[in-house]
Amino acid sequence: MSFTIQNALVTVENGYETADVEVVDNCISAIAQNLEPVETIIDGKNKLLLPGFVNAHTHSSEMWQRGIIPPLPLELWIAELYDFTPLEPEQIYLSALGTAVETLLSGGTSVVDHLVLIPGKELETIAAAVRAYQEIGIRAFIGPLIQDESLTAGMPTGDSAIERAAYTRPTKATLELMETAIKQFHKPEKGVNILLAPTGIQLCSDALFEGCIDLGDRYNICLHAHLLETSAQKQLAHEKYGCSAVEHLQKIGFLTPRTSLAHCVWLEDSDIAILAETESTVVHNPLSNLRLGSGIAPILKYRKAGVNVSFGCDGAASNDSQDLLEAIKIGSILHNITDLDYRHWITPRQSVEMASQGAAKGLNVADEMGSLTVGKKADFVLYDLTSLSLLPRTDPIGLLILGRPTNAVNSVWVNGQQIVAEGKVKTIDVDALRRELFDRSEWTSKRQSPMVGEIEAHYRQVMKLPIGG
Repeated sequence: MSFTIQNALVTVENGYETADVEVVDNCISAIAQNLEPVETIIDGKNKLLLPGFVNAHTHSSEMWQRGIIPPLPLELWIAELYDFTPLEPEQIYLSALGTAVETLLSGGTSVVDHLVLIPGKELETIAAAVRAYQEIGIRAFIGPLIQDESLTAGMPTGDSAIERAAYTRPTKATLELMETAIKQFHKPEKGVNILLAPTGIQLCSDALFEGCIDLGDRYNICLHAHLLETSAQKQLAHEKYGCSAVEHLQKIGFLTPRTSLAHCVWLEDSDIAILAETESTVVHNPLSNLRLGSGIAPILKYRKAGVNVSFGCDGAASNDSQDLLEAIKIGSILHNITDLDYRHWITPRQSVEMASQGAAKGLNVADEMGSLTVGKKADFVLYDLTSLSLLPRTDPIGLLILGRPTNAVNSVWVNGQQIVAEGKVKTIDVDALRRELFDRSEWTSKRQSPMVGEIEAHYRQVMKLPIGG
């Protein structure tokens, strides 16, 4: 398919200019003024054209639990999450569609789904998410969430033992499952990429990490994991390894330019230097870090050290949204309180670059996407600059990143295919999706999580919180 977007506002080094953007064979073929149009003409007047952002870390199936989990820290929050995990592939399909719609309508053209697998239906789970993402047309990076240790292994022992049951699936079987998933679903040419995504040091053995490294090298697959989201995980890492989690992951070879790491809240300066040296990417998830009381990741330190940073919404039960523009705004201005030197603060243009090019780099596709550059994939978004939330006219990117844009996305293209037109997703029936999500759920405000009751006393003990009252 070929088309020309005429008279769109695009960024240049010292501001903006109006230009035409030509797309041929799903790639950007020219950016200039007064281009001779090819085939279809798109009116870009009074619209801002930016590269598509990447929702660089989320868990789509959490949509079924958003708004219901009470204020809890991660270690207790995840226990409640696991007690009520969706158990049907059709639920996975619907929540993946919902995640994609919200990502597209907030400026995203790609999503990294750290996908929770239904026990006994692992391949069916992946297939359901793949079906959803291909139907809607968003570019998907699916990292089946894998572990080989039970949930209680994710907490430090402190001064007391906690019973740690064996995990339900052996490490070897999990790695075999991942190889099958790669062979069956990894099809970048069709917009679906499989990532090797152990959940993190808290629930994974070295054997699982090393198996993922091996598969990643053999199939040129990217690696993805949570890293030091909470202070409890930092404590656990020293119990487990006798050194920091970052030092240990470097020793076993998990940190590479093809590795993206979600959260990275509790890192020391020496850890940050290692991430810079290994060219690993940090995915900043500010809203879930605030929601779960995990802390504020030292993003300004990362940037000063040369660490690549991108943004994620995280799962819809720890955020509880998939509004990528909201995550980018909070993830940018939150750090103004961590460094008094305002020259280090993140500018709106830097935010755009982090959300697009930074994410593409972490997924090893920076040569294919992440910027409006001739030769790259046509993954981009037109924003309506006449939208009330983007008025009056000042700095368009400043309005987009620092404001609260509503109904600002006019059109979205992924791989040269138009997915959103006039603010509406055109590839699926969104009204039918809304009805399905409504009919398959019910209003509730309270529920009892057995697992939280079992582990809460131990958690409070190791975190030195009062036990009674």
